[in-house]
Amino acid sequence: MPLALLALAIGAFGIGTTEFVIMGLLPEVAGDFGVSIPTAGFLVTGYALGVMFGAPLMTVLGTKVSRKRMLMALMGLFIVGNLLSALAPAFGIMLLGRIVASLAHGAFFGIGSVVAADLVAPDKKAGAIAMMFTGLTVANVVGVPLGTLVGQTVGWRVTFAIVAALGVLGLAGIAKLVPDMPKPEGVHLRHELAAFKNAQVLLAMAMTVLGFGGVFAAITYIAPMMTHVAGFADGSVTWLLVLFGLGMVGGNLVGGKYADRALMPMLYVSLGALAIVLALFTVTAHNKVLAAVTIALIGALGFATVPPLQKRVLDQAHGAPTLASAVNIGAFNLGNALSAWLGGLVISAGLGYTAPNWVGAALAAGALGLAVLSAALERRDVRSGTPSAVVAGAVPTTEQRAAAHH
Repeated sequence: MPLALLALAIGAFGIGTTEFVIMGLLPEVAGDFGVSIPTAGFLVTGYALGVMFGAPLMTVLGTKVSRKRMLMALMGLFIVGNLLSALAPAFGIMLLGRIVASLAHGAFFGIGSVVAADLVAPDKKAGAIAMMFTGLTVANVVGVPLGTLVGQTVGWRVTFAIVAALGVLGLAGIAKLVPDMPKPEGVHLRHELAAFKNAQVLLAMAMTVLGFGGVFAAITYIAPMMTHVAGFADGSVTWLLVLFGLGMVGGNLVGGKYADRALMPMLYVSLGALAIVLALFTVTAHNKVLAAVTIALIGALGFATVPPLQKRVLDQAHGAPTLASAVNIGAFNLGNALSAWLGGLVISAGLGYTAPNWVGAALAAGALGLAVLSAALERRDVRSGTPSAVVAGAVPTTEQRAAAHH
């Protein structure tokens, strides 16, 4: 594997840590600023919305510069946002810092996915994307628990200062190791936007929103659910998040491996199993051992969908993958924001701390339905010979074949 993938993984590690560590530190941050837990939840929702809007915005701004330079600029933005969070005198400033950091997130993973895929042979692309996302998943095993521990013992501000330092490390790695790839010739914003006319690209993104929403409906409220329902001590939330992270690492690598072989079957299995496990979590949350196993499974099944969905978008948005790739990262976060909000609604409605798990199960089941629909449309297109069916790089589309004959 090229060393440049390591630099991308370090950047991903920092970004993953800042995105997820807030969930373990919500009580501390809320207490410090004197706001309620649902209000502090805006630090999760605000970040997710920032990723969603920042992904296309930053990618469009970056069409004028090389991908390497853009990745470096994004790491710079990430460092500034985390320093702002670490030093925030008031809740509003903390929220602003989260949003600044989040603007870098989507475009970093979107452009990073394209760069990672370009660094390797065609049959290794999903594996290379998974390799970069390993930084994000390892963040959940190492970065988030350590960050939570530091935050609970020394103070949450120290956690954000450390994350900013990780950003500096990522920036240096990208500067040194990522080759300066020329911008693809002739790809303008118009081409990038054309990808969104493709129903398959939109379906893949919708699967991302719902599938990932399923995961985060349960995980956003993991701290209150595990302490109030399962009866864990506050300190146990850290190692429960480690289990979630270990599941993510395993699921991401398995998903990357099989997405290069059998992409759609991989999605059916992971989304179907995710819906079932989330529904069962409403029951298993009452037992410490079963709750712990379920959390690991949610991480594994949720992240097994990431490389296949990301590759599906890159394949279907042939010729202009950068914007579609970044927007799909935004879609993951739209899922996070949507489910954190829906989970908060059902808790506020007095349905209890396990209620978000039902929300999650319904979202994951919806994603599975879309996967089945997407495959059915693809089969229909193949039969009728419509171009959208053809996966990039595999077979030339009808127009390309026609053009070749003229």
